[in-house]
Amino acid sequence: MVCCFSARTVLITGAGGSIGSEIARQVSALNIDRVVMLDYDENSIFELMNELEDSGHKAIVPIVGNIRDRGIVHRTFELYRPHIVLHAAAYKHVPLMERNCCEAVLNNVSGTHELADAAIEFGCERMVMISSDKAVNPSSVMGATKRAAELLIQELASNNKENGGKTHFACVRFGNVLGSRGSVVPIFLRQIAAGGPVTFTHEEMTRYFMTIPQAVRLVLQVATFGSQGDVYVLDMVDPVRIIDIARDFIRQAGLTPGKDIDIKVVGTLPEEKLHETPWREDSHVTTTAFRDVLQVTTPAVPAGFTRLLAALESAARARKSDREIQELLQRLPINYCPKSPETSTMAIPAI
Repeated sequence: MVCCFSARTVLITGAGGSIGSEIARQVSALNIDRVVMLDYDENSIFELMNELEDSGHKAIVPIVGNIRDRGIVHRTFELYRPHIVLHAAAYKHVPLMERNCCEAVLNNVSGTHELADAAIEFGCERMVMISSDKAVNPSSVMGATKRAAELLIQELASNNKENGGKTHFACVRFGNVLGSRGSVVPIFLRQIAAGGPVTFTHEEMTRYFMTIPQAVRLVLQVATFGSQGDVYVLDMVDPVRIIDIARDFIRQAGLTPGKDIDIKVVGTLPEEKLHETPWREDSHVTTTAFRDVLQVTTPAVPAGFTRLLAALESAARARKSDREIQELLQRLPINYCPKSPETSTMAIPAI
């Protein structure tokens, strides 16, 4: 893995986030030429830059900018000529994206498009995009935009190879990352500190979980592959019930679930699924050189995808209504199927 990064310039998008910042820390410890950290949040970049420089890492280039801005993206590639792009920037909060559909498309799809086009134009060696298991048969706008971005990467990789380009593209699907911004951990801890109740949406809801170090290792390992648009996942074994995590945190606080701290189911949102899966049933899954990394090979991108995607991006730039964006997402070959509301509010007994 070290050889892949040796003497390379690495561009990390979303570098100020919980995943991006940890990628920056680990990449900076390798024998790289420099790391270019791009994020629209100046405070996060400022703090990360100081942290890395205080640790002795001097080859740091902080850039405050948005991946949706073609000028920023193009100038970044022009000035620093990154060999490797690790694309962590994304909008990921599911309920928020249901109410901000244009922003979800512009950031998760158009931003990825700008980066991938620049990677091809400037002869970048590798680009890895971070996706989500919510992209599998998505029921949410966030998941749908991530699946659209996966297909975009797959198609660009195929076209680039046919045209003699050398850029390798890959996607990695994360499960829920414990400790990342927006994960259940800080929410549960805050609710426990307030005396409860601890709330979540359904007693039987499960998710696949991974830690931040596991997530970052997956990204760096996949960056070494000569992939042409394939999707990779961590072998996360079995999903975990959210209620079990809630109870564990309550017990770790020295309290009794259902006695000292109430646990309340507040009902699923329309965009939520009870269970996520890392791949579709018709996917071909194989092992890789890394024991716990699996390759998910999906069918070729259907004809007409480029035209439909262009219409979606155009509508988002024109700030069409959420309903119009959702209808355009449903036309894409991504199996996007919004759900009907499932509601329930009840207290859960202690176990």
